[in-house]
Amino acid sequence: MNVRPTRPVRSRRRITGAAVALAATLGLVSLSACSAMSSDGRTADGKLQVIASFYPLEFLAKEIGGDHVKVTGLTRPGVEPHDLELTPKQTGSLADAGAIVYLKGLQPAVDEAIKQSGNKHIADAASLTSLEKHGNEVDGHHHTTGDNHSDSGSDDHSHEDGSADPHIWLDPVKYAEVAKGVAATLGKADPDHRADYEKNAAALGTKLDALNKKFAEGLKNRASDTFITTHAAFGYLAERYGLTEEAISGVDPESEPSAARMKDLHKLAEDHHVSTVFFETLANPATAKTLAKDLKLKTDVLDPLEGITDESRGHDYFEVMESNLAALQKALGTK
Repeated sequence: MNVRPTRPVRSRRRITGAAVALAATLGLVSLSACSAMSSDGRTADGKLQVIASFYPLEFLAKEIGGDHVKVTGLTRPGVEPHDLELTPKQTGSLADAGAIVYLKGLQPAVDEAIKQSGNKHIADAASLTSLEKHGNEVDGHHHTTGDNHSDSGSDDHSHEDGSADPHIWLDPVKYAEVAKGVAATLGKADPDHRADYEKNAAALGTKLDALNKKFAEGLKNRASDTFITTHAAFGYLAERYGLTEEAISGVDPESEPSAARMKDLHKLAEDHHVSTVFFETLANPATAKTLAKDLKLKTDVLDPLEGITDESRGHDYFEVMESNLAALQKALGTK
């Protein structure tokens, strides 16, 4: 009686053991297959996998890559890029990507992960055009936000790690220079489609040249040269078109202005006939709105285009830049 029940038990164990071994074998085969598919940085249907750090570079990669690429952005819509923290999955994906497009100095977490990734096809936008230091301006001179930053005693209030201003995409001319470099990186990662990448970058450059001319013409005849923003994102744009950006905070959007800085802003708003205080969609507008209320000025949105959300005044880079131009024309009293 005791012998019979033991046989099926042993049989079940043998079957279970075999199933586990088979599953493990299939799992290894599956992992091996997945590894083989992704080792060349391509999707199952042969597209080049491109990872972009945040929206302006995601936009470039899609425009230049066209149908030959699958672009994944690391920064979700609505997330302030400076604050991005990567998930383990995102970090792991960098090593397997066909190409990476990022901007060194903007997102410390991304910089470190890319350094560790070992990926050979990387386009660093910061190396594809010339960068400069911008900060809060007072009568054309660099000004710091006061005691809130370790570099407050320096002549320049630069980005969080002391590097140059990263907001190059807000200057259409510099953005076009970056586009050429991105096309070159995609071409090295995917030589079969190099000509298409170069052609797409050239077409994008033509559109950016037209945007540049539209800004230059649209801001030519104006009553004032000075505009006030939440943080110093528009230094390159201001320089390109002969304007002066006065930022409440520095290049870091989360920094708090000092009492001295707020006093300076009150004076320059009067001296330079400033009509509008600009805030943005991804950063807290409270300080900008308070300043505007104190000075009895209007408020409006000037979008640094670090991300596109439902609140954005446009669905892509060009639409939002057109909205920015219209906002500046209104604030500066163009004729």
